[in-house]
Amino acid sequence: MAEKTAVKPLGQRLLDAGLINDAQLKLALNEHKRKGIYLGDALEELKILSQDIIAKFLAQETLSELVDLSTYPIEIDAVKLIVYDTAKQHQVLPLKKDGHTLTVAMADALDVNAIDAVGQETGLTIEVVAAPKTDIMEAIERHFAHKSTIEKTIEHIIEKGLADNLDAATGDIMPMITLVDQIISASIKKRATDIHIEPEERILRVRTRVDGVLSQDLLIPKSLSAALTARIKIISDLDITEKRLSQDGRASFKIGSRVIDLRISTMPTSNGEAIVIRILDKLNVDLKFDALGFMKDDEDRMNELLKNPNGLLLVTGPTGSGKTSTLYSALSILNTMDRSILTLEDPIEFNLQVIRQTQVHPDVGMDFPTGLRSILRQDPDIVMVGEIRDSETAELAIRSALTGHLVLSTLHTNNAAGAIPRLVDMGIKPYLLSASLRAVVGQRLVRRICENCKQEVKNPDIGQLKVLGKIPEGTAFKVYEGAGCTSCSNIGLTGRLGLYEIMHIDDSFHKAIVDSYGIKELENVGRANGMLTMAEDGLRKILEGRTIVDEVLKVVM
Repeated sequence: MAEKTAVKPLGQRLLDAGLINDAQLKLALNEHKRKGIYLGDALEELKILSQDIIAKFLAQETLSELVDLSTYPIEIDAVKLIVYDTAKQHQVLPLKKDGHTLTVAMADALDVNAIDAVGQETGLTIEVVAAPKTDIMEAIERHFAHKSTIEKTIEHIIEKGLADNLDAATGDIMPMITLVDQIISASIKKRATDIHIEPEERILRVRTRVDGVLSQDLLIPKSLSAALTARIKIISDLDITEKRLSQDGRASFKIGSRVIDLRISTMPTSNGEAIVIRILDKLNVDLKFDALGFMKDDEDRMNELLKNPNGLLLVTGPTGSGKTSTLYSALSILNTMDRSILTLEDPIEFNLQVIRQTQVHPDVGMDFPTGLRSILRQDPDIVMVGEIRDSETAELAIRSALTGHLVLSTLHTNNAAGAIPRLVDMGIKPYLLSASLRAVVGQRLVRRICENCKQEVKNPDIGQLKVLGKIPEGTAFKVYEGAGCTSCSNIGLTGRLGLYEIMHIDDSFHKAIVDSYGIKELENVGRANGMLTMAEDGLRKILEGRTIVDEVLKVVM
């Protein structure tokens, strides 16, 4: 006990080492108390010391080995020797077991409470190596986010009889906190964009959407349903007592140094409340046209279109086709200090520096038309409207484009040509549309071939390829597929890329718009103007070995 009390607090040790001064320590301690965060986190948030520097100091202080957890061969069996709650509470990660010795990673090797807790839980001798705290916390979420560990948590709740005490009023007790954290962590680990929690008569089904495809992950006993729902409502600041109405909320989930935004939607059903959690992970989004899947010629065409000082540029496609990512990529190019850019979104998916972003709130009267009127009084050069949903928003967007603003927005249509009759149906006069519309980009998402198991298809179906477009005569080509491996969960596909058609609206479209040509006729004008359809773009990407025939046929035919 005397040894434990002799250890100086971390702040004092950093002060004694000359890494911080008295003023910085006082400031960090105030932040630590105000926010209820660890001192090391406070020092990093205040940009006084990074976690890497703190980790190096602590390793040198205790003569511990400093390890890189991104490359260290962590043994899963060693990780399972302690429960998730112990790892998270004490910020400790088991790395390997050698005989009666367990090697663990800790940020502070002098944390005897953590060493004692792990020693008592495992019955092993503990050997400590050092690592940055953020790396440890991220690795904890990554390595405990396995189906087996989640099922172990569920078994623990049931075996201890805790299920009987979990109800809508106690969704914030530790076992349910652990379970929800593990479900979210596991979904983030597998790059899911959505988590579906679906109540049935006897079970709670958990499915995740990865690369646009839903698959089942877990079956949870119905007895945990009320508490799990309550826990999710608590973190998203929703009313846990309201079960008859749909609710929408948002939350943040921290993995190491990463903060991931969550959007939560609840819906009452005959078997209980269904929940969908949208995961907005910035790490999985590269806001560059080439990273999204644009071919070089289409990327050049987009860059030229963005040079327009005014007019309307639309991106079309169904929900989940990547329209918002395309708009954000465009904004990142347009975002310079000599431009005023404002956005109106529902929801704001990613925060962009310098750009002023506004979230719509229809429940308090801040809808798209009201927000757009307000934005136009803010002296913008460029305006991004998340979606044109009604005639009033459409008219305001067109008039903004005609009065010197470059307006970017999205529309739900099946292809680029379909945007023109849709806007006319919304009440936009054709002559105004012809004068304001600069381009329409139609798009879909397809899954990419896994590069780790990519292989040539020996006898490709030429007939299927010809359905998508014309193959140049005498051209040698190869078609590829993924064989399936651990990197892609034996699917052969991982990640997504876009298929695009860019309809550049110039003078050649004037007669077609004013005379209300049909979609097919408008598409023919676009093709005469150099536009490739999404099917033809898909064919190019098949022949480049980036995706497979079935993926393209599924979304464009």
